[in-house]
Amino acid sequence: MRLISSVGLGIPPYEISQTKVKTLVREIFGSRESTIIERLLPVFDHAQIDKRQLAVEADWFQKHHTFQEKNDLYHRLAIKYALKAIDSCLTNLQFLNKAIPYEAVDMFIFVSSTGISTPSLDTYIMNERPFTEDTARMPLWGLGCAGGAIGLSRAYDWIKAHPDKNVLIVCCELCSLTFQKDDLQKSNLVGTALFGDGVGAAFLMGDQSAYLSYSKHTKPRIVNTSSATKKRSNHIMGWNMTNNGMEVVFSRNIPALVHTFWQRHIDTFLDKINVNSQTVHSYIAHPGGKKVLEAMEDVLQVSQPKFKHSHNVLRNHGNISSATVLYVLHEWMQEDITENALSVLSALGPGFSSELILLEWNET
Repeated sequence: MRLISSVGLGIPPYEISQTKVKTLVREIFGSRESTIIERLLPVFDHAQIDKRQLAVEADWFQKHHTFQEKNDLYHRLAIKYALKAIDSCLTNLQFLNKAIPYEAVDMFIFVSSTGISTPSLDTYIMNERPFTEDTARMPLWGLGCAGGAIGLSRAYDWIKAHPDKNVLIVCCELCSLTFQKDDLQKSNLVGTALFGDGVGAAFLMGDQSAYLSYSKHTKPRIVNTSSATKKRSNHIMGWNMTNNGMEVVFSRNIPALVHTFWQRHIDTFLDKINVNSQTVHSYIAHPGGKKVLEAMEDVLQVSQPKFKHSHNVLRNHGNISSATVLYVLHEWMQEDITENALSVLSALGPGFSSELILLEWNET
């Protein structure tokens, strides 16, 4: 089993209410296609989001920005808030007895889908802190909302082969910078109603890590993982690359796919590991949206308290793509969870893909 010893967050400073976002959208789009906009605006009221945090101030969205301007801003701000999340993760005395040195990172997994960079941003981040030159790197791009869970799964795989090593995972998403000021499609409005900005970082230790004593309290250990990708479903979720930047693809069929594709995946996964859905302590689900969470609860026939932090994170931060599941994990790790309790971490993303992870809570 591989220990998730700490989680840290890099939360941008510009907090905005859902009411303000709705007003902003009406101001930007309403003068051109007021009938269409007024018909779509109720999506903001039904999203179960009270507020979110953005990497830029609200007036930034009123102006036109080129793809290059957006990506340059992504590059600069992603590094800034990723460093904030990493520093928080490695020095978080709520989860650790003492700070973990940057030199302890043997593998750096960097997950993002909201900007483009070559070299990948982990190389720029490594220049800002005393990481060692022999740190292995695994940048993951294009996984969208599933990226956090997939990053944890790939860390688990790597540590299985290197049980004395440690992995740092950073999920960095600045979704607001992809906003399309001239896109009146419903998917753009739905994305604007849901997405926020933020970074999450997690530190995983192998069973033979020299830093195990740094961890304290009950922590989740990864026991098993499972991946599934639905064939011929590329149109469900993702980006269209345009001259103005990244244009969001967001199908209305996602909640329905929870009742078909995701249900088959989680039923098969729980069957294989001989776990009953009712005995799972908590579901650390990526909150893709209110309807997605409700569909998952319906599939599993479990009460909302088992998904409570997914709902709370959605309400207070919105959907931050890959980083969101680490925000949810951060909330659960602050609770006093019983020894040997089981959790299932879940996320859906482009592809159309599903990632599941079985966690067992143990004293360290």
